[in-house]
Amino acid sequence: MKGSAQKFLNKAIGNNGKPRVINIDKSGANTAGIRTWNKRNMTSKKIKIRRVKYLNNIVEQDHRNIKRRITITTGFKEFESAQRTLAGIEIIHIIRKGQILNPKTSTFKTFCSLAA
Repeated sequence: MKGSAQKFLNKAIGNNGKPRVINIDKSGANTAGIRTWNKRNMTSKKIKIRRVKYLNNIVEQDHRNIKRRITITTGFKEFESAQRTLAGIEIIHIIRKGQILNPKTSTFKTFCSLAA
């Protein structure tokens, strides 16, 4: 498990850059992978590990709205259609939660600007 966590971390850092802090659950493989990366790259600042005991519960709770809208029986023929549908549902959810609030524009205009 440690090897796969290390490969995933290396790929993520290669694609997105090195983060300051990584939030993880109590997974030992992820902790070991981050510590190994910190040991190998002594020249740069270390990645801090922030443990969140119920991280998976928080993520699953946030995606409950999508699970309710997309049932198991819904089948997507192409990946792109599934990706666009789920992105639209995510945008609507973000607007409803009030994470993006612009009083000068309507909800529809906010949705259109984010979906574009």
